[in-house]
Amino acid sequence: MERNMQLRFQNRSAASASKPEAGVKSSGEGDTPEQQQEAARSLRALVVLEHLARAQHPPTLAQLAQRLNMPKTTLMRLLAAMQRAGFVASTPTEHGFVPGPQATSLALATLHASAFTRACRAVLAQLVGTLGETCNLTAPDGDRVVYMERVETSEPLRLFFAVGSHVPMHCTASGKLFLASMNRLERGRVLARLPLTRNTPRTLTDPAQLEEELERLAARGIGIDNEEFVRGMSAVAVPVKDAEDRVVAAVACHAPTARVMLDDLLRAVPVLQRAAQSLHDVLALHRPGA
Repeated sequence: MERNMQLRFQNRSAASASKPEAGVKSSGEGDTPEQQQEAARSLRALVVLEHLARAQHPPTLAQLAQRLNMPKTTLMRLLAAMQRAGFVASTPTEHGFVPGPQATSLALATLHASAFTRACRAVLAQLVGTLGETCNLTAPDGDRVVYMERVETSEPLRLFFAVGSHVPMHCTASGKLFLASMNRLERGRVLARLPLTRNTPRTLTDPAQLEEELERLAARGIGIDNEEFVRGMSAVAVPVKDAEDRVVAAVACHAPTARVMLDDLLRAVPVLQRAAQSLHDVLALHRPGA
């Protein structure tokens, strides 16, 4: 079935913007009593951890129980479990509690991830400023492609995908780039299990034809979506490599063909490659242990 044009205008209503995604259930909806109790315990642990992180002095068990309005016995069991997991530590001299090493590690990882996201967005924002079209950072996620970061064009007509969204490999610029970067044996295994769904009249669903296309793209070092995923939308992607020269992500630009032709996007490949080098540097700076 042909995939319809999914271009939309920016001025979505507040009602539609706040509407929860299909398939996402509200907290507690459909859960068993045991699952609800487990969720409540997890939330209590987070409340305790937040209080410890904000406290000026290590609070004692009695102080915590009073401030959090929790029974001492319940709180004692919770603190013991959190201590075993490394999220809470005790101070023997003051008989108080402080965040443990695991909590500190989690806080640092959160800050690290936040800095990484800001750095990626800065590169993409500069790229959008140069090209005038939506640009994104993607990565392979199993047999699909996931949007890691994205900066939208200011143009009202655009294709909308939220960060975290997944798209197919066989008909998107980033996905075809990831497939093209694989050796033939690995690519053959992946293609054998991919559903080569026809989204538009241009989607390559014949394995032999797709393999030929991927060989051409491998020689060029880019990925191309020529209205293969969404009719009226084209895209170009270039690789982002790690320190071992492996393709770990892709930076891509896509635009409606009513505004930008594929040849125009192809002429922007050098600009995309410079952005990919910047993102390579960001990955190197924020890699574990860096």
